[in-house]
Amino acid sequence: MGHGHGHTHGHHHHAHTHDHDHEATRALPAAFDTTVPDEALSPEQQSRRGLLRRAGLLGAGLAAGTVLAQTATAAPAQAAGNGRRKKGFLWLAGDHHIHTQYSSDGKYRVVDQVRQGARHGMDWLVITDHGSVTHAKIGVEKVNPDIREARDAYEDTLVFQGLEWNIPAAEHGTVFVHPGKHEVSVLKQFETGYDGGVKGATASTPANEALAVAGLSFLADQVKRRKVKDALMLANHPARKGIDSPHEIRAWRDATGTGDRQIAVGFEGAPGHQAAGLPKPLGMGRARGIYDGSPGANSFPGYPLESYRTWGGFDWMTATVGGLWDSLIAEGRPWWITANSDSHQVYADTAARGGGDFNANGRYDDPVYGGQIDVTQGDYWPGQYSRTHVGSDGFNYAAVMDGIRAGRIWVDHGQLISGLDVRVSGGGRWATLGGALHVRKGTRVTLSMDVALAGGPNWAGFTPKLARVDVIQGDVTGPVADKDTFTAPTARVVKSYEVNKDTGTVRLTYDLGHVDRPVYLRTRGTDGNRSAVGAMGAKVDPAGPAIDVVGDADPWRDLWFYSNPVWILPS
Repeated sequence: MGHGHGHTHGHHHHAHTHDHDHEATRALPAAFDTTVPDEALSPEQQSRRGLLRRAGLLGAGLAAGTVLAQTATAAPAQAAGNGRRKKGFLWLAGDHHIHTQYSSDGKYRVVDQVRQGARHGMDWLVITDHGSVTHAKIGVEKVNPDIREARDAYEDTLVFQGLEWNIPAAEHGTVFVHPGKHEVSVLKQFETGYDGGVKGATASTPANEALAVAGLSFLADQVKRRKVKDALMLANHPARKGIDSPHEIRAWRDATGTGDRQIAVGFEGAPGHQAAGLPKPLGMGRARGIYDGSPGANSFPGYPLESYRTWGGFDWMTATVGGLWDSLIAEGRPWWITANSDSHQVYADTAARGGGDFNANGRYDDPVYGGQIDVTQGDYWPGQYSRTHVGSDGFNYAAVMDGIRAGRIWVDHGQLISGLDVRVSGGGRWATLGGALHVRKGTRVTLSMDVALAGGPNWAGFTPKLARVDVIQGDVTGPVADKDTFTAPTARVVKSYEVNKDTGTVRLTYDLGHVDRPVYLRTRGTDGNRSAVGAMGAKVDPAGPAIDVVGDADPWRDLWFYSNPVWILPS
């Protein structure tokens, strides 16, 4: 079947010890560490601890990881990673798509975004100012001291330096590297040589598509040569303009091989700019994600018009059961989803952009008080609405990057739930998100989900209620002959659970029976406020997310969570 999504793809820890040994011993964030008394915490740490406590996640429970230590019979796909934490994974919430005054359309200082991220429960953040001639020449170097100062000021928040890559021939993507003495030089070299805006390579041509693949190969080479310890790419708002064709996404995914070498590992399952759908006069009156465009000259002609809209706040590629994301994971290869703020200008904020000559200075002056509440903006602070939760082996940069590459990720909007533990088990083995369960053909396999419900009010001031959880299953059919395939005909919702509980943890199980062919499972949940029959019909998805209404889409009234897949591979 060619299941290239491999058995080791999360486990390149051995390469991560040569120059950062101090990382391995980095302590837990103080908010997580119950031996640190409340009065010893900073206000941000106290806020973080309060969040964890209200959600019932402090100490034991899902924050410390319910992915238990494995037995000796563990599946090879999981043994190296899961066994390393006796209590399982640390689930760290973060955001890989954030802009500052070093972006031509941004305004905040790095420390403003990091402070707000910490306040809103973020454990890790990536600063991703737009790739451009000015950024490549000035900004990528100039922002680095600000990032290092923020790392020192907020020790409980991991702050990566990255950039928002203008992917040649395609949309934007987050590129980021492990911190170290070459982080700036590698990013600068990458942006100068491979950014579509810098190189004038934005048109959908084969030469530009090849330049994107070359850029990913450059990053892989920097890791191989140990210029940086690691590098990752995640595609941002992939369906917004229709210019990320299926064959391009597959080419990025496959550019540098699989496992530890893979650089491009996923895309935003849900874009930022979620407040943009709030109706006028209280909001922008645009679309969630600012997904209100239509096909252009560089768009892939196969995409339907409805792909240019969000569905329950999620990108069409992710939201469609049997759609593009399913077609990728049905190949048996890793491709993960995230959810981020894309924070540029925050809704209802009072800060105004500072002055200064951006092109000359590579940044705007610091923001100033604007004297009014600005409701014409469409963004939230990192963690205020969208969260990407990564199962990490520890609190350090390498562990977060490993967790992302391994696909141990679930995402949510509006703090719909506070924790999620998904595993499939059979034949004395088990696997979790992003992993593969290898069993003998005919082995009985069970999916179990522990869902920690919302433990208190979210940032809009109400406690969300989870109404339903769906299990989606598809056959693993191997690599596609046509690289522009964007459907997976076997994927469908196989089980739905009504959740009749407001607090605590819900355990849900699904019996797959005796599995005789390779399959995958993924999960999602909803507050039940808005739903519609999916694009592939009621037999495939009877109650999926509904298309968002342009100009009237309050994001807080339509909340979902999604998990990454887990594979079952009998032999």
